[in-house]
Parts: sequence; C-alpha cells; structure tokens
Amino acid sequence: MQFQLKFMCPRWGFESIPWSEFLNSVKQAGYSGIEWFPFAEEDNYQEVLDLLHHYKLDFSILMSVIQPYTNYPDYIAALENDLLKLMEIRNENKTPLFVSAQTGREFFSYDQILGCLNVCDNIQEKFSIPIYQETHRNKWSYAAHVVGPVLERNKDIKLTLDISHWFCVSESYLEDQQAAVEKAILHTRHIHARVGHTEGPQVWDPANVEYAEALKQHLLIWDKCVKLAKQNNRQYLSITLEFGPPPYMVKGNRYISFVQEQWRLNLWMKDLLKDRYHEF
Repeated sequence: MQFQLKFMCPRWGFESIPWSEFLNSVKQAGYSGIEWFPFAEEDNYQEVLDLLHHYKLDFSILMSVIQPYTNYPDYIAALENDLLKLMEIRNENKTPLFVSAQTGREFFSYDQILGCLNVCDNIQEKFSIPIYQETHRNKWSYAAHVVGPVLERNKDIKLTLDISHWFCVSESYLEDQQAAVEKAILHTRHIHARVGHTEGPQVWDPANVEYAEALKQHLLIWDKCVKLAKQNNRQYLSITLEFGPPPYMVKGNRYISFVQEQWRLNLWMKDLLKDRYHEF
C-alpha cells in the first residue's frame, strides 16, 4: 500500500458551524478527516459519526481532563473515566484513528507520569485504539528536557508532536536539545502543524516574512517525521493543521471573521505541506 499523508481539519474553532455544513466544507477543501474534541460540544455523537461516514472522512479524538480535580488520585480517576467515555464514540462504520491525549500536569513526578501512561496503555490495549501523548504546555509533556528522559525509559510511547509548544516553553528552537528532539521524532505518529515561535505558540501568519525562521524550524522537524514514517513503511502519517481561534490567534487589527481567518491559515498550511511532501 502506498504511503499516504492524512491531512486533518480541527473542529476546534468551528464549533458554531453546523456539523453537516462543516464536514461538507472539510471534504471540499481536500482534507482526509477531522480532529474532534467531543467534550467541547453537546452533540449527538452517533449523528456525527453518520455524517463522517456520509462524507467519507476519517476522524481522530482530542482529549484532556477538563473537570476540576483536587489531587492526583482524582485526576487519574477522571482520566480513566474520560477515556472510557471516548472509546464509546464509534459504530460499525466509523472508529477513531487514534486519540491524542493531553495528560498529566507540568508539575507531576515521574511516578505520576507513569500512572497516566499506564491508564492510557490499559485502555488502548482493551479497545484496540491507539492513544498518543500530545506534547503540550501545562501537561507532563510540556518540554523537550522532560519528555526526552521519559521516552528513554518507556520505549513504546507514541507521540502527537506539537513542537510549537516546546519552542515557546524553551524560548529557543531547541538548538541545544537536539537529542531530545530526535528521540521525539522517532516516537511521533501524528503531527500538529501549527507554527509557533520562541515567544508564543502561534504566529500571526506563517506566510509573513518575519516568521520565515519559525516556519523553517518547524519544517525541518516535520520533514524528518515524514521521511521516517515512509522509511518505516507505515501506511500513513496524519497531520492536523492546527492554527487556532483567539486567544491563540492574536486579534490585533484583523477586520475579518476570525473563523474565516483560521480556516484560511490552516488551508495555507495544508497546501504548503501537500506540495512540499508530494514526492518526498
């Protein structure tokens, strides 16, 4: 089977658009599917699955524990409960490709991180749906210097790599942390293709010349992820175009709809990567 890039459109930022209209636009724009945070909306999940089947679109699930908790045992219980609920979002026609899990907190100990990983491992084994750990600020995976040693000791972890967070946290392009970055690339199964910079997780517009270096640094890492996926004979590598709405998007003096602007930015990035990796 020929290697494929699956470009995924985020539902994040477009929750105000009715599902049928949204998915029709996603299909017409040439995406392979969507990334969906089900807990963000009061939806009939089966109706959404039927629409995904109708439009022949894949989907992945994004999750984070959003309910309040006061201690680590409460957090672990909530993580397990949320993942179990998400595993029910499937039917005979549609099953999520994977779950991107934003787990833990930046202050968790190594043993507490292992507790989060064990919950994810047990559930993915039971339901045969991969659970990837997303690199994200505010979570255990918030920085390269933390994730690198965890990957060294836990060889089976698979990542959703959002390198924009690490650039922002480190206030650098990780020039002096390349060993951790290379290790993360080896574990990457999904990419969040948002361009950040050393002072923030999302640039104003990745096409602007002032962000040329930021775009270049992201592309260097994504290039390696795509090449490795092909070399390892994976069927596909999925990429979510993840420029987000305010406050990720700086409002500034934009005088158009933020929804339209987010859609435009993600389409620009999708087209850039599609052209770049056409014959990779």
